Amino acid sequence: MSATPPAEDEEPNAPAQHRKVLRLDSHGRTMIAVTVACVCLAAATLVASALDLVGPAHDAGATANRAVPAFQDPAQPVPERVADLMGRMTLEDKLGQLAQVDRAALTSPQDIAAYRIGSILSGGGSAPANNTPTGWADMYDGFQSAAQATPLGIPVIYGIDAVHGHNNVRGATIFPHNIGLGASRDPGLVQAVGRATAEEVAGTGIDWTFAPCLCVARNDRWGRTYESFGEQAEIATSMTSIIGGFQGGDLGAPTSILATAKHYVGDGGTTGGRDQGNTEISEAELRAVHLPPFQAAIAQGVGSIMVSFSSWNGQKLHGHRQLLTDVLKGELGFTGFVVTDWAGIDQIDGQRGFTGAEISTAINAGVDMVMVPTDYRQFLQLLRNEVDAGRIPMERIDDANRRILTKKFELGLFERRFTDRALTSTVGNQAHRDLARDAVRRSQVLLKNDGNVLPLAKSGGKIFVAGKSADDIGLQSGGWTISWQGAAGNTTPGTTILQGIRATVGSGATVTYNRDGTGIDSSFRAAIAVVGETPYAEGQGDRTGAMGLDTADLQVLSRLRASGVPVIVVLVSGRPLDIAAQVDGWAALVAAWLPGTEGQGVADVLFGDYKPSAKLPVTWMRSVSQQPINVGDGKPPLFAYGFGLTYPGGPTTPSPSPSVSTPPPVQTTPPVQTTRPPQSTPPVQTTRPPATTAAPTTPTAGVASCTFRYTVSNQWQNGFVAEARITAGSAPVSGWTVRFAFPGNQAITNSWSASVTQSGTQVSAANRDYNATIPAGGSVTFGFQATYSGTNSPPTGATLNGTACAAG
Repeated sequence: MSATPPAEDEEPNAPAQHRKVLRLDSHGRTMIAVTVACVCLAAATLVASALDLVGPAHDAGATANRAVPAFQDPAQPVPERVADLMGRMTLEDKLGQLAQVDRAALTSPQDIAAYRIGSILSGGGSAPANNTPTGWADMYDGFQSAAQATPLGIPVIYGIDAVHGHNNVRGATIFPHNIGLGASRDPGLVQAVGRATAEEVAGTGIDWTFAPCLCVARNDRWGRTYESFGEQAEIATSMTSIIGGFQGGDLGAPTSILATAKHYVGDGGTTGGRDQGNTEISEAELRAVHLPPFQAAIAQGVGSIMVSFSSWNGQKLHGHRQLLTDVLKGELGFTGFVVTDWAGIDQIDGQRGFTGAEISTAINAGVDMVMVPTDYRQFLQLLRNEVDAGRIPMERIDDANRRILTKKFELGLFERRFTDRALTSTVGNQAHRDLARDAVRRSQVLLKNDGNVLPLAKSGGKIFVAGKSADDIGLQSGGWTISWQGAAGNTTPGTTILQGIRATVGSGATVTYNRDGTGIDSSFRAAIAVVGETPYAEGQGDRTGAMGLDTADLQVLSRLRASGVPVIVVLVSGRPLDIAAQVDGWAALVAAWLPGTEGQGVADVLFGDYKPSAKLPVTWMRSVSQQPINVGDGKPPLFAYGFGLTYPGGPTTPSPSPSVSTPPPVQTTPPVQTTRPPQSTPPVQTTRPPATTAAPTTPTAGVASCTFRYTVSNQWQNGFVAEARITAGSAPVSGWTVRFAFPGNQAITNSWSASVTQSGTQVSAANRDYNATIPAGGSVTFGFQATYSGTNSPPTGATLNGTACAAG
């Protein structure tokens, strides 16, 4: 998302502005009266709730004789509950469901009932004064209590940017940002991250996250590059597994939250990497590069989709009917609801301040819920004017309500309005921190290791640690952490990289730290420099000029190199940096990305407790002048897409220590896809930087044994999504090709994590550069989307490099 806080010259709680709107608005005057009535009704509701706690004896007979409306009966099918509720709603009820307001902008919680507001959000850093899990739960329950004080008692749905953990909440587990997770190439890990995040979000009452970002970042100048899983659609597509983690196997389960695929569509491809800019590409390229992750998200059952601030060939996405209605809801069959970005409708006409015309343009284009974070009273009046004038048809208002209310019912909000306090203790618990530590070590990309200086020995000698990012939770967590842009310092509990190093070294070893690198001499056996970017988020993170290390970092590195000690650089950044002029002087280089609160995971890799296994999800520039640089464009990189070294013996794959369940994704009404976008499978770049050697990927002649497991994860009329997992036997495999035959007329239209070709019924899937090696007993997984007619029977067998595999 961008739930962007208001600019400094905007006051979200300006009462004078609100009074002015109400004086000019006869409907607003009516709402004042309703507010008074609702306060009384709220008090009556609280009394009734207190009586309910006493037990059924207080009014058992009356309750038994009272007819329960269908929308209040959880035994009824959701469509019937929605239809019954909508039949009872006034126009004001329906218009209110389309409005989403930031918590800080509410002049009073009673405005939720008075204006029938359907959704609340917390923008970046918009937190209760008591920023603890309990403080959040108390705030959420207060808002839901206010929503009960209406004739129909429709609950609000609360949204938040839980984009790398429940990152607005102090004490929550902060996971690596998406670029690091993309480097892991591990959809199962990412699903577990989503599950853990959902548990923590639910523990504060909140039921909706504005994640995942499925942007495909094509220019590293973009300040949101770290929110992207990588520069190729295949990575983001495979990482839609996180949606199954968020939404769980049952959206109505206590630990399930609604997911949001964002930002639709093409925000990672703007000219110059400018945030909220213009994506100037053909429709064929838009469909081939930027649309596939959203197709996969819909197949995963994602509940909401957020529109991008950006434009496509000059037209703002918030008003783009072709992409929002014709493609998304029509062609792709999306049945959830579409939400705007922060005040996104205000940008349609290019003028400051939203208008009725912008509202009608957005809603008629296909927007269902409008994030109008501050000026909700003006928005609702303008919306009413547009409906009364016939510029927004009631069919469109009803369709938006039907989509929004369906998700509220599926989430169980009408039955479970308030926080399950038994879940509050999950926020920041040890199981989730263990998972985050594992995610950190799986995301570290070893880019250089001259003389096998890594892994470092744990015992004996002296190790010098320097750099601003070595002992700073805020810097290693990056933007969207506690505040919108993030900040340096002890912003939230966690383990810094320096603390992880100190905890790892054994007897006889000493660790000396100096932020500036002062005090090092030749008596140290190694120097670790932890350097990189300072926190930023959208807009402020755009880089139009240089993209190298800052002066302070360069001075630290110069001091360390002057000592003659081998220098190991740990780069903490949200994107590749321009380091070609310095890298020759470093003995080793590790891309740590933005690891979050569990810096121990970085130390695990430095000292060999985990052998690096991650691969670059982006192409690393040789010079900033190459931007944009992407695999297949012919520009020689410093480090190629998919590149990553490991230690002697190959990567290790320890079992995750936490017991975080990873249920299958929610199954929803499947889309009927009538057309498919053109598919493009870019070549995998094999260029390697000087002075490094990559393992060969020539397929082995055969393998001793293997198993093959084929799973259809979602299926609808004429289409399905499937995954295939191949597991090596007692011998490792270097380079692999899997072949199988479809028993029917299945036709693959899109694939990820493998180069897939099809001839008739015969399918061949070959490794990508980053997953060419399967260790003995290890597995790789690839997936694809396909069409079919008739019976969708699975393949009966498969071969790995010519050897028949057993069924897995």
